[in-house]
Amino acid sequence: MLIQALSEYYDILSQEGKVVADEYSEVNINYIVCLTEDGKIDNLIECEKNRTEIMPKKSEKTSICSNIIEYRALYLFGLNFDKGVFTTSDRTNKAKKSHDDFVKTSLEFLKDLDSPVVNAYRNFIENWNPECETENIYLLSLGKKYLNSNFAFCLRGEIDKLLHKDDVVLRKWLNYYEKSSKENKNGVISQCAITGEKETISRVHDKIKGVPGGLATGAVLIGFNNDSENSYGNEQSFNSNISEKIMRKYTKALNYLLSSKKNKDLFDDVTVIHWAMSNRQVDDDIMSMLMFNDFDDMDARKTDDMLSKMMLDAKEGKVTSQRVSAITGIDENVYFYMAGLKPNSSRLSLKFIYKKKAADILSNIAQHQLDLQISENMKPIPFWVIKRELISPKSSNGKVNPELMTKIFEAAIYGTNYPQALLFETIRCVKTDKIAFNSNRAGIIKACINRKSRIFDKKEEIKMSLDKENKNPAYLCGRLFAVLEKLQQDASGNNLNTTIKDSYFAAAASRPSIVFPKILKLAQNHLKKSNSAAYYNILIEEIIGNLENEFPDMLLLTDQGRFMIGYYQQYQSFFTKKTENNTEEE
Repeated sequence: MLIQALSEYYDILSQEGKVVADEYSEVNINYIVCLTEDGKIDNLIECEKNRTEIMPKKSEKTSICSNIIEYRALYLFGLNFDKGVFTTSDRTNKAKKSHDDFVKTSLEFLKDLDSPVVNAYRNFIENWNPECETENIYLLSLGKKYLNSNFAFCLRGEIDKLLHKDDVVLRKWLNYYEKSSKENKNGVISQCAITGEKETISRVHDKIKGVPGGLATGAVLIGFNNDSENSYGNEQSFNSNISEKIMRKYTKALNYLLSSKKNKDLFDDVTVIHWAMSNRQVDDDIMSMLMFNDFDDMDARKTDDMLSKMMLDAKEGKVTSQRVSAITGIDENVYFYMAGLKPNSSRLSLKFIYKKKAADILSNIAQHQLDLQISENMKPIPFWVIKRELISPKSSNGKVNPELMTKIFEAAIYGTNYPQALLFETIRCVKTDKIAFNSNRAGIIKACINRKSRIFDKKEEIKMSLDKENKNPAYLCGRLFAVLEKLQQDASGNNLNTTIKDSYFAAAASRPSIVFPKILKLAQNHLKKSNSAAYYNILIEEIIGNLENEFPDMLLLTDQGRFMIGYYQQYQSFFTKKTENNTEEE
């Protein structure tokens, strides 16, 4: 699916001019050589930095082989630069051989072509003698820059009409490329696995660059190096039955995505690429913003507004693809793709790939964010924050299992149940990071419990704020623990460095029947010192009454999550009420 999707995306990119067609190559040009009509150098103009020109495809041979439209100094001028002087001599005669090949190849290609710039270029080739140009003032002005410079040509006074863009050159080049492609077939013709047509099969696939952790020279997505991988005598990528045409398409599209900040995100050692199969930039931008918090082109306020509207629809149970399209402006029929890549030796391994209509994904993302909300004014939680919350803040090199992040992606995109490992890891972090039980972690626990309950029981269990009607024993135990901790803090005048949470929270979340008798006994001393003893007594008696004076012996994982949500919501309610009371007094 990935190869076919990338091939289709290449066609979109090609129409938009965002990738270079197979017949051409991108070349960094450093200088433009202005020629007189008789082929002499009239001027040498330095280009601005990083000027890229689309030129006829460059040769991929490592031996001496001139490009049809050459740009390399050694081929064009046939001169070496050594110790401050130009010379034609060297041990291997590489400069002479390169220039001779350039002359032969270029004159053969330019034969029968007629235009002012072509004629000037032909005259340059025929009249340039490297041995007589070692003192050329234009080349001497370059000095050491000559060695690594690339050149383009034009007629003097017409710098905007470069040789490689001339109409007669381009027409001849396209015919030449098509003819040479047919002549250079490797002889292996078979049915392409993507198009279904009989085409020339690619023996070696182009390398993919831009995946962190991979080789600097790039890695292949499809490759066969071992005899054990060969099938029916087919060697290398003849096993894959991917045509040359499709290979060029998918590798160029993949390299484009990996070079784009908007289309690439990194989660530990997994690189996630994502794209909307659309020629509308807005579809890609909106998906990047709402999925990965990319605010390059649209501000965060607008993004929050769109997501808030979708979340409100999800809360009221009326979120649809049409509504999502109306809110975001995205085409509801456009498909969105996400793929995870990880380097593996000289290859890339595909960890996951997802495909779904963009509007459906966004409606599921809205529900995903709604599930994560633990308060009305809570901000959306991006995936990277979820990953961060699964790592201890004390850890300097903590990592999250990529497979877990993959399953979280999948649950958010498809609206399925969250992996049990997400709940386990979050609860573990809350227990071990005693001071780091924040709204994000509480929201993750709530989302895991509510989504599982909704999927299996069709009923959401935990509300967004304190629920005094919730009679679940684990939830009530969490509430009681929060009350006892707040009582302890008030009794000490909020001067404690450690509370019962530091000593008993993890144990109370697992074995309430063992821990609560101890901390209730401690609470009697705290009640004697508190100015609000009556208030706390009422709360304690109310919660214990709902527990029917019996604490659970053991809480399993989901109940431990309920305990923590009960604790979090009860504890937050103390500050919410205080804020509301202060507002009323004012």
